Amino acid sequence: MHDANPLDDPTADPFAIAAEAAARIAELTGVERHDVALTLGSGWGAAAELIGETTHTIAASEVPGFSKPALEGHVGTLRSVLLPSGKRALVIGARTHYYEGHGVRRVVHSVRSAAATGATTMILTNGAGGIKPHWKPGTPVLISDHINLTGDSPLEGATFIDLTDLYSARLRDLARTIDPSLDEGVYCQFRGPHYETPAEVQMAKVIGGHIVGMSTALEAIAARQAGMEVLGMSLITNLAAGIQLTPLSHEEVLEAGRNAEPVISRLLAQIVAAL
Repeated sequence: MHDANPLDDPTADPFAIAAEAAARIAELTGVERHDVALTLGSGWGAAAELIGETTHTIAASEVPGFSKPALEGHVGTLRSVLLPSGKRALVIGARTHYYEGHGVRRVVHSVRSAAATGATTMILTNGAGGIKPHWKPGTPVLISDHINLTGDSPLEGATFIDLTDLYSARLRDLARTIDPSLDEGVYCQFRGPHYETPAEVQMAKVIGGHIVGMSTALEAIAARQAGMEVLGMSLITNLAAGIQLTPLSHEEVLEAGRNAEPVISRLLAQIVAAL
């Protein structure tokens, strides 16, 4: 059963609903404009505590267009954080995954809403499987590009958006001024919710992928459409199927996230401070 949502109406304008969401966020937080937005995926949640002072936390279900989170390890809140610089960050702890079956409009609604609040930078994070064998669980990597294997797009109609430099080289360089050891790779978004087979992981490797996961690519496209500058980061929670020789489990993903969280959250906070 889907929960009722205005985005499910095919005649509705998703950008108008995002504008409504932004107005509601402003009303509930008393903050007229946000400058940067962060979607915190598996393992990245503690960054919200480190980037600045959370002045308001609201339930995403209070905001038009947002869905309840379907997954343990994900919280359904939006937080307004005052950064030391005086800028405002909107921290999205309410990601709708493509595999939930709600449609792409709902998947990218948080990004469109963030853009409507005024945010010009979108930081997208996730927990993912790694294809490079030297990446140990708990390694943060920058996303340099993506391969969208969902067969879907957040763009509707004859909307042509250039994705040549989708993941900002400027922001990746900035991240490396904080941690010069940061590696980068191409993220492959699969549909999920099943993990990839070893053969699918080999396919991803052959076509140029280094990271496999179930989020981020569709959100990044929507962020680019909205004119935002995008920084993507993956926490390698495990080596992908066939690269790692033991079976994959969601518990393993959560555990790797918990173990790495203090380090990667501090890293992300330092990156945000440098923006």
